[in-house]
Parts: sequence; C-alpha cells; structure tokens
Amino acid sequence: MSAVTEAPSTPNSLSEITDEQIFASHVGGKLSVELTAPLETQRDLSIAYTPGVAQVSRAIATDETLAKRYTWTDRLVVVVSDGSAVLGLGDIGPRASLPVMEGKSALFKKFADLNSIPIVLDTKDPDEIVETLVRLRPSFGAVNLEDISAPRCFEIEKRVIEALDCPVMHDDQHGTAIVVLAALQGAVKVQQRDISRLRVVISGAGAAGVACANILLAVGIEDVIVLDSKGIVCGERADLNSVKVDLAQRTNPRKLTGGAAEALDGADVFLGVSAGKIPEELIASMAPESIVFALSNPDPEIHPDNARKYAAIVATGRSDFPNQINNVLAFPGVFKGALDAGARRITEGMKIAAANAILSVVADELSVDKIVPSPLDPRVAEAVAAAVADAARAEGVA
Repeated sequence: MSAVTEAPSTPNSLSEITDEQIFASHVGGKLSVELTAPLETQRDLSIAYTPGVAQVSRAIATDETLAKRYTWTDRLVVVVSDGSAVLGLGDIGPRASLPVMEGKSALFKKFADLNSIPIVLDTKDPDEIVETLVRLRPSFGAVNLEDISAPRCFEIEKRVIEALDCPVMHDDQHGTAIVVLAALQGAVKVQQRDISRLRVVISGAGAAGVACANILLAVGIEDVIVLDSKGIVCGERADLNSVKVDLAQRTNPRKLTGGAAEALDGADVFLGVSAGKIPEELIASMAPESIVFALSNPDPEIHPDNARKYAAIVATGRSDFPNQINNVLAFPGVFKGALDAGARRITEGMKIAAANAILSVVADELSVDKIVPSPLDPRVAEAVAAAVADAARAEGVA
C-alpha cells in the first residue's frame, strides 16, 4: 500500500470530478521535455549540438565527474516500477502503471524542481530489475522505486542500494513511513503524550507496514504489533516469510496471539496500511484518546466518520478529509536534500530528519484536525530538503 501520491486538485472530492475531466487531463501524458538552452539560430545549433557538443563530450570522456556539471543526470530522478502493486489496483502491469509513474515524476518537478522520468519494466525478476538499473546508471542521479510488490520490493531495494552509488528509496515503504512518523509526532504533541509509551497496532505487513514498524521502533516506540491477513505477526506462527520472521522478533513485546480484536484491545494507535477492513467495535475497544490512521485508498480501513465516534484524532490518505497523510510531503524533499548534499544513499537518520522537518512546518499550528501540513504547502519540500541534507552530512554519506 502507498499513501496517495497525487496532489489534490480543485474540486477536492473525486465525486465532483467527471471521468471525462480525468481522462482529458491525461491525454498525451502528463510530462514533456523543456529546453534550457536556446535553439533559434545556426549559432545556437552549433553550440548545443554539433560541432560544439563534441568539446563537452571529450571533456567528460577525460573526466567522468564533469557529467554532473554538463548534463542533467546529477539532478535526474528515475521513477521505476514493474507495475506489480500499483496503488490499490494490484498487479496491473507496467503499461497500466505508467500514468501513476508520470504523476510521480510531475510531483518531483512541482514540489522539488527536480527533473524526473518514469521507467516501467516488463519484468518481475529481481535480477533483471537490478541489472537494468545498473546498466542505466550513467543516465540518472537517483532512483525512486515505486509500486513493486512485497516481499520482492525488500530484496530489490536492498540490492539496488548495494549496487549503485546514488540515492535509492522505495517510496511505498519509506515515504509512507516518514509521513506517518511526522503525523504521529504531531498527534502526540497535540495530546501532550509521550510517543515512546504508545501501544501501536499496524494493519498490513507489506512494504508500508514493515517500513512503518521499522521507523516507529527506531524512534523509541517499544510496543508495536503488526497484523497481516492471518492475524498477529508473532513467533508462534509457522507460515511467515523471512521478512515477517524478522519482524516478529522485533515487535509484539507482550507476545500476543490472535487477530485484530486481541491486538486492538486497549491500543493507543491504529495504523492501517492495507486493504483490510476494521469493524467499528474494534476501534471502540481501543484506549481512551486513541489515534486512528486509516490510510488505505480509496477506501479507508474504517470510514473516518465512524472512527471519530471513538478516536480523538483521525487521519486518512484522502484529500477530502482532515489530516491527509500523503507521501508527497516526504519524497520530493528527501530526494532534493540527498542530491543537494551529494549523498551516496538515504539513511534512517535522513528519514527521521525528514519527518521532524515535516512536523516543524506546522509546529505552531497543530490541532486535532491539523497534525501534518497540507500536501500543497510550499514550505514543506524546502524544509525537508534542508534537514535531509544536514543529516546526510552529519552521517558522513554526503
């Protein structure tokens, strides 16, 4: 699951937008290439192309580091997908995933002024995906992996990070986790609670669920329980893949077994990052002043109006309810900061710095209906980029 990455438009509710309007906005795609040098005269042509361009190529051939200055690669993010886990649509294939990847590239340009191109691959083989990106490395400066199904996404991201000397991030994992952490920090600040003492239940053990568990553990939350389609991820189960075995060893400190009912009884936080539905009565069983993040799109795990009957703070991934937890708050600034610093990779410290920066933008404006900034807030990407760049330098990866 991935929190929605498309910025909201006007009108705000999708029910007010016609199919004709949606399809019309996608005719010919959402991206184009713009020139940064004039091509109006013979002189312009001689400088931008032959014979002038040969001088630049010779210089780069002598010193490859000059490609950063004289080509666009240093500031180019590739959005890469195999189309196997697209939004809530599932495995729809690379061609059908392309409109989503184009949208992601458009958001990079809009919010971080980074050039970005979508690349969809007609393979699900991790070896082929990794090899393709290794072969293409001279053409880009960073990799945003997108909408690749779990558990392959964990292996692919790990191997691409190891193979390349540039920033790599699977946004469905870490973009979601960053914004969830920022929102949870905002919620506990409104409630004047200690984040480390929260009991958190995460519904979903895929890309987003695992990354959210990791970042919440990293900031000191000890009581984290993860649910998959068969119940609580725990050591007593024999049906866990290697990723969930590792997760079971680091979560569920009270050794609970069972399903959502057992996990949510007395819990402080429900974090939904799956398509599974949560009955209203289970939200009612949570602790007083509970926090509900129902992030499945387009249909939350529980409708926010029903969740608000019992929870003090409610968030979704949608633009037509308060507290939209949206990945666009994170990924443009994260990549901009990493590229600004010349970072070789994106670390856990850089992700936590990004979450803190998101919260800082609205630190003086927080309320139960505003625990994170709007995805359209122009202050966010710059704040995130600065914090990420500082963290990269402090951690020695710049």
